[in-house]
Amino acid sequence: MLEQATALDSAQRAGQASAAAAVAAEADDHPDGPEGGDGAPPDLTAAAFFDCDNTMMVGASIFHFARGLAARKFFTTSDMAGFAWQQIKFRVGGREDKGGIAGHRDTALSFVAGRPVDEVVALGEEIYDELMSDRIWAGTRALAQMHLDAGQRVWLVTATPIELARIIARRLGLTGALGTVAESVDGLYTGRLVGEILHGPAKAHAVRALAAAEGLDLRRCTAYSDSVNDVPMLSAVGTAVAVNPDSELRDVAKARNWQIRDFRTGRKAARIGVPSVLGAGAVAGAVAAGMAYRKR
Repeated sequence: MLEQATALDSAQRAGQASAAAAVAAEADDHPDGPEGGDGAPPDLTAAAFFDCDNTMMVGASIFHFARGLAARKFFTTSDMAGFAWQQIKFRVGGREDKGGIAGHRDTALSFVAGRPVDEVVALGEEIYDELMSDRIWAGTRALAQMHLDAGQRVWLVTATPIELARIIARRLGLTGALGTVAESVDGLYTGRLVGEILHGPAKAHAVRALAAAEGLDLRRCTAYSDSVNDVPMLSAVGTAVAVNPDSELRDVAKARNWQIRDFRTGRKAARIGVPSVLGAGAVAGAVAAGMAYRKR
């Protein structure tokens, strides 16, 4: 019981830290308050939450970031081989491995310890352009845009470091991001996390904490993910959508009558009905964005 409580406390700390960082970033980016999409008034109580890896982006964002760092001599060849093996398992198996994620985290933290936060952010900007921008699932991005066009805010929710998550979110035109928070002192990374990696239950804690801070009604919110590890987050909102789901999440989605969207095949996906995808109580009369799916 003590071990479970300790783990829960760590996940709660991670979620709260991530939500606090997201709220602060939104205040900096939008000092006058939330903005609606083109022609749509802000819908202040509904929002959408998107997992990143294999949901919004093909593969794992931390792996792409690691590739970019390796090209800049942050990692050795053997370090990169470990990242590559985890990426192969992720792409073939379609689900995250918490041990592998923890390994990525520990490696990354050891190499950024003592480095300036601004330096890592600048590298993240470069690496996004080099290795990530062309790996965004067009179908998932269209779903996110649909929420934005309905006046709702949209956040990424990912185990990726929050600085990188913010870059991805900003480049996609999203509201912001919830991600793993690495501790920094005087602008330098310490090599420690605040809480734990934002994974599994920690994501649900982050979403709930953000909803409380932003005045969101979670019954009117929607969450999207590919992984069974994100069932806690998907269960925290009124509408859950499995995107490119692993086999276990597909089974859960079918059992719970959650929607399933799969952009991994060359088949054209069915058109998405706005009232169901935008979630319970969505703004009546909202207009869906046109969907353009990239053939895979």
